[in-house]
Amino acid sequence: MRITHEADYAVRIAYVLGSENRMLPARDISEKSGVTLRFALKILRKMAADGIVVSYKGSCGGYELAVPPAELSLGRLIECIDGPLEITHCLSEGFDCTRVKDKRICQFRKVFSEISVDLRNKLYGLTLSQFIAENKN
Repeated sequence: MRITHEADYAVRIAYVLGSENRMLPARDISEKSGVTLRFALKILRKMAADGIVVSYKGSCGGYELAVPPAELSLGRLIECIDGPLEITHCLSEGFDCTRVKDKRICQFRKVFSEISVDLRNKLYGLTLSQFIAENKN
């Protein structure tokens, strides 16, 4: 399993905003994160819709974190972009299994669900502030 480039870039963008601790123009965010401006803007729109960043319009506008780095988890950032953290499609609500009639008894699904929960808990337990603090030492 691999998170998308877009989710990886969202983490980079949030890291830049958290490290700077101020509003930044999209161009600066793009340059500091190494994400193209066009792609950064797409990601920032999703992050703004999720309430992770605040967008300020106008010639002096930009973006800043709406969530303190100590409260912003990697899990939230990744799910904002990629959707629910599930390691297989069979865990999604709308999935109809062709292998078993009652997916609740499927042993594969049970194991994949446990792994997904563990992964989700781990990613939600890691906050942006942990990475900012490590880089300042």
